[in-house]
Amino acid sequence: MGALHVIDHPLITHKLSIMRMESTGSKDFRTLLNEISMLMGYEITRDLPLEDIEIRTPVAPMCAKRIAGRKLAIVPILRAGLGMVDGLLSLIPVAKVGHIGLYRDKKTHLPVEYYCKLPEDIDDRTVILVDPMLATGGSASDAIALLKKRGCKSIRLMCLVGAPEGAEKVLSDHPDVDIFIAAMDERLNEHKYIVPGLGDAGDRLFGTK
Repeated sequence: MGALHVIDHPLITHKLSIMRMESTGSKDFRTLLNEISMLMGYEITRDLPLEDIEIRTPVAPMCAKRIAGRKLAIVPILRAGLGMVDGLLSLIPVAKVGHIGLYRDKKTHLPVEYYCKLPEDIDDRTVILVDPMLATGGSASDAIALLKKRGCKSIRLMCLVGAPEGAEKVLSDHPDVDIFIAAMDERLNEHKYIVPGLGDAGDRLFGTK
């Protein structure tokens, strides 16, 4: 069964506080998002299986451990999810990267798919789906459904900030998917933005309005 995991390491909490500040510019916002993504990557990959391997150190032979061949894919939800890819790739440089494009209709607040490009063997990989904000949960839930249609059996959702409404929707729609976030905020406002949140992650990341 899937579960909600809040990764509240002091370094992550500190960096997230700076990201939340209205005065933080795009350059620092991008840098901090990259750093937090890398730190969260340690936890989201904590249970990767290991296997024995015989090696030789400069002193003696030994039985060591290495990751047991589980293939990974990082799939950002465009566009804000792009800011989380490099941090994960710094830990898992051999991971393949796919892209899912969804936008939220301003009237209905429902996600609309406009792009999807995934590795050919996506069905054979553990997928880390990334998006900084888990607000209504609609985009994340639809992206997970899309991945499942492509044959994905192991999916993990990694977000920066979440609202209870979004987490509840994803866990309800996809009880087999674990959610990893850095902070669970209070609620959504009437415009479906997370409160207190950090504003529009995509706009702050890329300097747009």
